[in-house]
Amino acid sequence: MSTILLTGATGFLGSHLLESFIKQGLDVIVLKRTTSDTWRINHLLDKVKIYNIDTVDFKTVFSHKKIDVIINTVCSYGRTNESLIDIVNSNLIFGLNLLDEAIKNKVQTFINTDSLLPRNLNDYSLSKAQFADWLYQRSEKIQIINFKIEHMYGPKDDTNKFLPWLRNEMINKTDDINLTSGIQKRDFIYITDVIAAYDLVLQKKMSLPKWSQFDIGTNIFTEVKEFVLILAGELEKLNKSKIAYKLKFGKIPYRKGDVMIPELDNTKLIGLGWKPKVTIMEGIQKFLKE
Repeated sequence: MSTILLTGATGFLGSHLLESFIKQGLDVIVLKRTTSDTWRINHLLDKVKIYNIDTVDFKTVFSHKKIDVIINTVCSYGRTNESLIDIVNSNLIFGLNLLDEAIKNKVQTFINTDSLLPRNLNDYSLSKAQFADWLYQRSEKIQIINFKIEHMYGPKDDTNKFLPWLRNEMINKTDDINLTSGIQKRDFIYITDVIAAYDLVLQKKMSLPKWSQFDIGTNIFTEVKEFVLILAGELEKLNKSKIAYKLKFGKIPYRKGDVMIPELDNTKLIGLGWKPKVTIMEGIQKFLKE
């Protein structure tokens, strides 16, 4: 059985990946910090080997067991006042150290979680793009699979992200909720469809070249305003209360460089046999059942 080393397992994407891997009976090693909040994976902790990377170095981790696949989901968005150094350390330096150790220990495959945001939009997107550059440069020495994900959402997401924040505002706030005009489009993809992409590529990695890059998205682009109004409508049904009137579109400006419609091409992933299954309405209903 292959052994998977998973980073970022306490986060939104990583916790859902870990859940899927455990259900499949896969052998998983988790890297985390001693300060990581494990609330998403507390029910799984006794099923995996865990290393606290701030107390154990990479050499120790790799010396205990042959690792076949690394899946890196660690990231810092810079949303909670992280310094530039913190963002670069999480998104670039950590990954480079892990990549270097993986090559030394002849790990077969390194699967990375990237972003579809434009390279120079912000510190997060730049540091993620720089790491992808290094991955490509090292792909002659180790198989690299780079996933670029659009706007994923679902249960157990961080409350400072847009959709969980908005849901909580709709439920708890009695005042107006100020938003942009919402005409920018996003490819909203439910978390189970993202996990299915990772699972499929993991199964088919032996047929892939040394460097592969996949965009994960439905290829259906929906205006943010439309998505928000559907969310409000479904929440009104659940709570039997009026919510839509609180939404004040156009009250705040767009962020500098905000993307009006993402560039995404999921044909390579579909060619492998993947296809999204969760519609926007189904995804919103699942999201609100959390």
